[in-house]
Order: sequence, then structure tokens, then C-alpha cells
Amino acid sequence: MCAMPVTSESAVPASFRAAYEAVLQQWPGPVEATRLPTPYGITRVNSSGAADAPPLVLLPGGGATSAVWGGVAATEAYRLHAVDLVGDPGLGVPAAGRPLRAVEDVVRWLDAVLDGLGGGPVGLGGHSYGAWIAAHYAARRPGRLTRLVLLDPTRVFAGLRPGYVLRALPMLVRPTPARIRGFLAWETGGAALDPQWLRLQDETARFPTARPVTGPRPDLRGLGELPVQALFAADARCHDAARAARAARAMLPGARIDVFPGVSHHALPLTAAPEIVRWLVRP
Repeated sequence: MCAMPVTSESAVPASFRAAYEAVLQQWPGPVEATRLPTPYGITRVNSSGAADAPPLVLLPGGGATSAVWGGVAATEAYRLHAVDLVGDPGLGVPAAGRPLRAVEDVVRWLDAVLDGLGGGPVGLGGHSYGAWIAAHYAARRPGRLTRLVLLDPTRVFAGLRPGYVLRALPMLVRPTPARIRGFLAWETGGAALDPQWLRLQDETARFPTARPVTGPRPDLRGLGELPVQALFAADARCHDAARAARAARAMLPGARIDVFPGVSHHALPLTAAPEIVRWLVRP
């Protein structure tokens, strides 16, 4: 049960909820929505795929919501559990007076999420900030995982480029639909992103800005035999993808590290979803 009272679900703007559900309606096959209690509030999880398939839990990048994984949900190899990050835009309900402040909080939150999904070993992955969370969790709880999947992880193998941070800062400090769309157009090089998902991103500007958990890079050298896959976006503006991939190979010589050409950091889960599905199941 939640350790603290939670704020009301009715606080979620109706326009955001409508945009969120519109994106989920585009997912292939039925989506099972679950609300899981954690010490930090109620977490929304959207699950898709055969119930007896191996479970894969995916965390989105900051502000992207679990709805970003619709294209990846096309895989039949996994039971996909897409998680809204607590405190981020989404259909979860953060606990009143108990925000996530440190890496240890994030680990405890994810412990509760995995317990709510059955408690058994799962594959865990994420994109961007979600990959940073997944990597920290794997470093502390490798025994709870069957594999670790990192999609263009930020602040795991390389730092953020100063120019990217400066460009993102106005959107992060005072988000507006225009600033969000302008930033995405700049970072993706004008890639054609799903209009429904862009509408949902517009609606995230209605949420109060939350301070993301920050901390050191995760130390992944103690993962033992846990399989690790990392896929970097060659055209990412947030970091040097080739340099990050080299650092990943040096830290994890047994991991599968790839750089996908022709796609940017923020476009990766959207425009490269079919390639990600094939990459996930490749021997």
C-alpha cells in the first residue's frame, strides 16, 4: 500500500487524458491498463502482448509517457509492460509530499512496480532518462532481471552536450506547446513524428514541472552474466553516439552494442520502432 496519501487522479487534465488514450488506441492489439500502488504514489502501466510471453518492462524518456512505446508493442516475442514515470506527465498519481529525490527512491519505486507485475524476473529497458533509471536499477538489482535494454541512454556512458542542454532549458523551465514542438523539430531534424503523439506532448505542458532525479552515472561493471543490449541513435544531438558506444563497449565487453544510422535521439522510439523490434529479437 502507499505510505502517503496521494493527490487526486481528477487533477489530470481531461484534454491530456483524451490525447493519451488516443495514442493508446493506435497500439496494435488490446492494451491492459493497470494502476499499481507504490510508496511514491499510483503508477500507471500499459501492458500488451501474449500473457505467457517473456515480460519486458520499458521506461520512457522524461516527459514522453509510456504511450511512446506503441510501435515497439508490435513485437510478439514479449509481454510488454510500458510504465509511466512517477511524477512525470502520465496517468499515475504521485504521493502527496513524497517525490522521488534520489537514485535510492527510484530503485524502491521500481521494486514496487515489479512486485505489482508479479515479482518474477523481467527484462528491463528504457529510452533516454528511462534508460538511466533502468541502468541504475540493474546495477543494484541484477538478480531481479533477465536482461537490460538501453535505447540511446543519456548520462550512462557519456555526458550531455552543453549545446543540447542550453537548447532544452527554456522548454524544461517553462514548457509550452510551441517550445516543445520547436525543440523536437530541432533535435529530430524535422522528422515526421506521429501527430497524435505530438498532440500528447503539447498536453504535457499543462503538468507542473518536476525536478528529475539526478546523480552519478551507474556503475554497470558488476552485472555478472546479465545480458545487456544498448542501441544508440547516430544522429542524436544530446551526445556523441559513436563516443558513447565506444564507452559502452569498454565498460561491457560482453554486451551487444549497436549504433542505428539516420535517426535522432527523440525520434528513436517513434520512427525506428520496427527496427527496434527486430533488434530486440535478433540472436
